[in-house]
Amino acid sequence: MPKEKIRRFLEIIPGSISWISIIVLVALAIFRPVACAVFIIIFEFYWIIRTGYLTTLLILAYRKLMRQRNKDWLYLLERLQPEKDFHKLFHLVIFPTCKEGPQILEESLTALANSKYPLDRIIVVIAFEERILQAKQWAKQLEQKWAHYFGGYLSTFHPDGLAGERPVKGANATWAAKKAKDFLEEKGIPLENVIVSCFDADTCVDKNYFACLSYHFLTHLKPHQASYQPIPVYNNNIWQAPSFARLVELCASFMQLIESVRREKFVTFSSHSMSFKTLVDIDYWPLDMVSDDSVVYWKAYLHFDGEYEVVPLYITVSMDVAYSKTLWQTIKIQYKQKRRWAFGVENFPFVVYGFLHNPHIPFTKKIRRTFHLLESHVTWALWATIIVVISPLPMLLGRQFIQQLPIGYNFPRISSMLLDFTIWTSLIWLVLSRLILPPRPKKISWFVNVMMIMEWLMVPFIVIILGSTPALDAQTRLLLGRYLDFSPTEKSRKVV
Repeated sequence: MPKEKIRRFLEIIPGSISWISIIVLVALAIFRPVACAVFIIIFEFYWIIRTGYLTTLLILAYRKLMRQRNKDWLYLLERLQPEKDFHKLFHLVIFPTCKEGPQILEESLTALANSKYPLDRIIVVIAFEERILQAKQWAKQLEQKWAHYFGGYLSTFHPDGLAGERPVKGANATWAAKKAKDFLEEKGIPLENVIVSCFDADTCVDKNYFACLSYHFLTHLKPHQASYQPIPVYNNNIWQAPSFARLVELCASFMQLIESVRREKFVTFSSHSMSFKTLVDIDYWPLDMVSDDSVVYWKAYLHFDGEYEVVPLYITVSMDVAYSKTLWQTIKIQYKQKRRWAFGVENFPFVVYGFLHNPHIPFTKKIRRTFHLLESHVTWALWATIIVVISPLPMLLGRQFIQQLPIGYNFPRISSMLLDFTIWTSLIWLVLSRLILPPRPKKISWFVNVMMIMEWLMVPFIVIILGSTPALDAQTRLLLGRYLDFSPTEKSRKVV
């Protein structure tokens, strides 16, 4: 069977499973309400257990973050010498940018310049899109201020409409990485001594990030067979962001913390780092996929026959909360951003096709990773749909029949128990959210502290809007072959 037909068949699978599940459950609610009610009770018990498990992992991950984020990583690096000399390492930092101007990049470069790491070992690439009219002007403005701070500084301009490309971030990042490779070869810097970090334009690194990254790279048994994933937080503008957007991004940070302790399921997300030699060997980022940050992990995983992992770095990189001037615009921005993340479901056909053509990866590992990938995306598309939309249907459509049975008495009680458990879980997440916040700026009213506590009452509202809908939307688009284009998230900052 031709490659394209196999890939197209695999693209249909996730969305088909999600929609068939929804249709079957709705049909059961209409024609077999008792059977539907039994399933929902089982699902709600499962969700209570799962939520408790994830919250436990969150607490464990948070404790690791607190223990490691303030370590003196530079001192630990110095103790590795002379056997492992970190002075031989170079850090290549790529900032792919589209519509983000100097205001956004200035803060990211300032954070780099404040790093507790030799700046002459940091090479910065600002990757502009040539189609943006102001790109040359922005590049000149930034070069004049920042070029002398680092060991190397490049501005690249990705041409529009190259063959085999779609307008995605990975195409821009790949163009920049190839230009950086030429620069490194001209300077005589071995590629195996270079760690590349691909950051969103608004990413501000912790001052200890490069020391922490270097330490993990030098102490890893197979440093070129690993990606290195920091914990993303959205603290750049979190005190200025509206409650809705702030709460959504806090939950996103918590999910990444949870994933960091589930090592077998851990995949690169957003800003991350890896060996530049490995990046070159796997032929860089994809040129035609939206989910470049996770696909690059899978490319390396297939290249190394399954012997590739993601190493969690319990240190933060800070980015912007996505929001706009009005609540409706903010909801639209958040929805589009989460749909773009959910379009990572395109990894499923990519990975399964790779497994089918790689005989060196153990069969059991292929099955396990395929199941984890499919289950995570289908669960994302279904959980809120079942709890919010389908759960009330048996009582609404079959009330008279169900009330005659014991299940009719217990059904509302169990649903109420799920709500109570969710409230208690939210309290734990609330406390942790306060602990990872940056200090409140002086010009921000103390009343915002109160709002940050009260905003957790919005969780049900957020679940309804952003729970499963973006994932179901993304899977439906893949199912129908209506591929999503990469759209940069709007950045909004208020001067404080």
